[in-house]
Order: sequence, then structure tokens, then C-alpha cells
Amino acid sequence: MLGPSDMKGKAALVTGASGDLGKAVALRLAASGADICLVDPDSSAMEACAGKVEALGVRVHVHASDLKGAASCRAVIDAAVEILGRLDALCNVANVFAPAHAGEMAEADWEATLAINLSAPFYLFQAGLPHLLQASGAVVSVGSCGAFMASPFTAAYTASKAALVQMTKVLAKEFIDQPIRINCVAPGSMSIASGNAAKIPDNVDMAQVQKLSRDLITVDDVAALVAFLASDAAVGFHGACLTMDNGLSLG
Repeated sequence: MLGPSDMKGKAALVTGASGDLGKAVALRLAASGADICLVDPDSSAMEACAGKVEALGVRVHVHASDLKGAASCRAVIDAAVEILGRLDALCNVANVFAPAHAGEMAEADWEATLAINLSAPFYLFQAGLPHLLQASGAVVSVGSCGAFMASPFTAAYTASKAALVQMTKVLAKEFIDQPIRINCVAPGSMSIASGNAAKIPDNVDMAQVQKLSRDLITVDDVAALVAFLASDAAVGFHGACLTMDNGLSLG
């Protein structure tokens, strides 16, 4: 299994830290020696993860934020750098999945999906860029194999993930001669202990949505890949989107 290189003395920021994948990524990076900034709207939900991170002998900062808007994202970066002293890895794990009939999707759900899945990674990148360049750091965003598939009832989600993949490539090209690596991971459906928190409207055909699933990917395997890309072990990976879906997106 892939693993990160030694990250002792480095710092990583992980969004979506109350979710299964966010927690798994944070613990992987902490186990490699990185100090961790955990970000999620619900600070109480992050406390258990923070305790496990601290038990690995590294520093941890819990920052409650909904990541909506540039100012919110800038505040997250500023707090992480002030407390941890540096930023070596930005891991965009926070995710909104709100399936809906396209003709009836609520404006709030559309805007929230794009705000968290697409805009937040960009605003965090903007705010974190000077620190990441100074540290020869890395950005890793979690997309979805849905970025490459036409799945009914997921217009907002799949559009946001497809845009995230393209944004990753464009940013990587723009900064190809700078000391930073920018990549993303596109997993298939994962088996998560907490289940799917999305509220499914009655007029959504989940049989169509579930075509985004094949053999479920484990959270630990995806976390291992994210942590690997966030570390110096992934030298040479820049502008890559690594699909991890058991071949689902092949059609």
C-alpha cells in the first residue's frame, strides 16, 4: 500500500475532518509525523479525531469553518499557519453530495455543492499559495469518478467534481515551474461507517444514482493515496488525476 514519506516537522491542513475520509487522511498524515489542522463546520465532531492525532505525538489544531467564501477560507489558512508555523500540504476532502431532480433542485443545494466542492479548494489554494511555495508543498483534492460519467440526478455534484479535475490540471500547468505539486484523486463509491448523510428526495431514482457504484473502495485505501500525494514520496506527480474506482468510469 502506498504511504507518505516522513513528514516530521511539516504541517498539513485537512478539510472535511469530521467525515470518515477526512479523519482517515488526517491520521495517515499524523502517523507520518505531520502536524495537522482539522477543518470542518462542526468542531465537536472533530474532537475525537483530534485526540487520536495528538496520541500520535504531533500537534493538532481544530478549526470550525463552513469554507463558504474567500474570507472564510483565508481565515482557515491564516489560523493554521499562525498555530502550526507553516503549511506543507493542503488536502481538500470536504464534500457535498445532494442528489436531486434537475428541474427541482433547490438553489441552496446547488450553491452549497459548488461552494464546498469547487470554490473552497480554489480559495484555500489562493490563500495557502505563498506558504505552500515556501515549503515546496502539495495540494491534493478529492474529486470523484462521477466527474467522468453522466449520472442522472447528480448535476451539481458531478459538475463540481469535473470542474475540480480541470481546475487541478490548469493550476498545475500554471505553476509547473514553481516548487509546488498539485494533484487530485477520483475515487469511486466508498464504504463508510457513518453512512450517506445526504437527504434523498422522493423523486430521485437511486438506482440511477447508484450506477456511480461498483465494487466499493475502502476509505483507508483512498486516504493512503491522498496522504501519499501530499508527501514528498509523490515526487513527479503534478497535474495528475488518479482514478480509484475499480474500473467503474471505463463504462
